[in-house]
Amino acid sequence: MDPRKGVELTDRVMVIKTNISALTSARNLNENQNSLSRSLGRLSSGSKLVNPSDNAAGFAVSIRLDAQISRIQAAGDNIGNALSFSQTQDGYLKKVAKALDRMGELSMLALDETKSDTDRGLYNNEFVNLQNFVKSSATRDFNAVSMFAGNNFNVTIDSEGSGFSYSGINLATTTFINATGNTISLTTTGNATTALTNVKLAINQLASDRATVGANQAALNMYQEQLGTLKDNMSAANSRIKDIDVAEESTNFAKYNILVQAGTAMLSQANSSSQSVLRLLG
Repeated sequence: MDPRKGVELTDRVMVIKTNISALTSARNLNENQNSLSRSLGRLSSGSKLVNPSDNAAGFAVSIRLDAQISRIQAAGDNIGNALSFSQTQDGYLKKVAKALDRMGELSMLALDETKSDTDRGLYNNEFVNLQNFVKSSATRDFNAVSMFAGNNFNVTIDSEGSGFSYSGINLATTTFINATGNTISLTTTGNATTALTNVKLAINQLASDRATVGANQAALNMYQEQLGTLKDNMSAANSRIKDIDVAEESTNFAKYNILVQAGTAMLSQANSSSQSVLRLLG
């Protein structure tokens, strides 16, 4: 033994100045404890990306996917509102069509030469009421947006803000005005003939308008289905990046837990090994 080096036995077999075994055990224990904490964080959050350092590139991709999925949901809501607008619009047009059908029927009845002008006056009372119904329908709104002013508008259909041009419907065109104007009546057979002609033109125009509404609805339904499929696919892609495999992570957690317990026992053993030197000194 060299007294200048403290307690030392045969080629550094036993040294109390620096406990290398304890240092190594402490380092391994610290690493395993960090791994155990990260595994516990992933299990408790359900995400593989608890911190950006877990997967820097994957973390960035996941953030962009989350944002895109949110925009897709918002675009889907916009399409849903446009469909509600279109369905409400068509509901009114159905009733207008029914009114025009009855107006055409009344016009035909007024052409009957076996009826007196008094009879035609009775037909005309109902005819005028129906005219007023059609004119009032032209002023209807959906959430303060006019349904029948003939204005086209864009509906956002994807996460990048692309738009679908929704074709407007106008119930204030000359065709409808001619059928519902104050000068149109059934008081005479001549007036009834004019009324019938104008009502038939209005019916033809209404048929075209309802076909336009149907085309709008068909397109919006397709865009909505497309967005639904896209959202599912984007969510699946995002899940593969950040969602945890519970079975795999549970196995890792058990492994690190065992290593921490074993490391704690080994550190205790390494710290107590130097106690044997005291027996030599005694």
